[in-house]
Amino acid sequence: MQNLNFPAYQFRFKNSENKVSIFDRIRKKFIILTPEEWVRQHTVHYLIEEKKYPESLINVEKLIKVNDLNKRYDIIIFNPDGSIYLIIECKSHSVKITQEVFDQIARYNLALNSEYLMITNGLDHYYCQMNYQEKQYTFLKDIPDYK
Repeated sequence: MQNLNFPAYQFRFKNSENKVSIFDRIRKKFIILTPEEWVRQHTVHYLIEEKKYPESLINVEKLIKVNDLNKRYDIIIFNPDGSIYLIIECKSHSVKITQEVFDQIARYNLALNSEYLMITNGLDHYYCQMNYQEKQYTFLKDIPDYK
């Protein structure tokens, strides 16, 4: 797999029927290892090990309704009160981060109302803080550590 712009983490792998799977510590199961899943797992480890977000506040790959369409977000971090703190969109390292990707996470956020957004392809990371009063977002150097 491609080296990514994250610290090195220890992962558990399994080989079954000529397919490699990686253990997802949030979903508590092995997931087929795709380039996007490689980025998602690095991001989860980054959130837990570097940013100190509790695993109990992290949710991975769940269905949401956006304009009557079923969509699937990559990673969400909740606030302790159940509101959404951060939405993360993960792409394969080979996918360029374009306006289309920003539009995708913005559409998801219409339904979720997150305080922060993160987009990553494992090589490039973008962080934004939402300002709902002024209907805009501000780019950040990084997302805040867990308080």
